[in-house]
Amino acid sequence: MQVVLYSDDILLIEHWERSLDKECILIDEIKELENLKNSLIIINYSACNTNCENILKVLTLKNKVLVLHRTPDIQTAKYILSHGAKGYGNAFMRGHFIVSAIETIKENMIWLYPEFITMLIADIPKSKNISNPDKLDLLSDREKEVALLLKDGHTYKDVAKLLEITPRTIKAHASHIYKKLLVKDRLGLALYLR
Repeated sequence: MQVVLYSDDILLIEHWERSLDKECILIDEIKELENLKNSLIIINYSACNTNCENILKVLTLKNKVLVLHRTPDIQTAKYILSHGAKGYGNAFMRGHFIVSAIETIKENMIWLYPEFITMLIADIPKSKNISNPDKLDLLSDREKEVALLLKDGHTYKDVAKLLEITPRTIKAHASHIYKKLLVKDRLGLALYLR
């Protein structure tokens, strides 16, 4: 799947090109995007924000779209995703996040900037008790502890600090938790355990 870049801001294009070590196709006119098929299109929000709904409607019929925004916010994220985009994040985020977004979207999953995942988890109504405690039976005691903290919206770094272990160890526990509970990420875990 080819990666196509479109922006009305040359600085963004340069940043995205530096972030991606593979070849990308640059498109100069938004109308040219309509002719693409089976591509992953990275577009900045300001290039489409006055007509974003219609642009996404056309582009997402035959392609996957990642919208990047100079000033991302959770409401715009919800709007963009509800209109067919497969990802949303900060236009100047670090290169490894852009690569992660592309890989995630290519695997037919939705990608959001990690801060937004935490915000969405925080929006899930909290329950003091898990509705079905058997859901955690597959986990070790430490994994249960980590799962419950992640469910409440804590980041890996937060959990590491609370449990006085390394973030790398938390990531390892999280990976085992996700695999055992058949979820993909922190948001999936929060939804599964609510």
